[in-house]
Amino acid sequence: MPFASKTSSGFFDATAALLDWEQETAMPHESVIASDPEIMGGTPCFRGTRVPVDSLIDYLEAGDTLDEFLDNFPSVSRAAAIAALEEAKVILTARR
Repeated sequence: MPFASKTSSGFFDATAALLDWEQETAMPHESVIASDPEIMGGTPCFRGTRVPVDSLIDYLEAGDTLDEFLDNFPSVSRAAAIAALEEAKVILTARR
């Protein structure tokens, strides 16, 4: 069943949702988001950086622009930031 990515607690599992999406669309995808217990205690970060993805969300929530975020986190590319937002969109708008 595509996009069946809720955990037993009722929360959506982002990794499972992305895998479901890949299978549904037959499009291989390497996430720009990585989570490694050895890096930032497993906090989801932009791949190849120590910048937590939730920092981007925090900036946007506060009314800052994407450019302001990128100026303060030069290790994150514009493409990676946009891809992370697109991944979030796919997960949040997936059929349930």
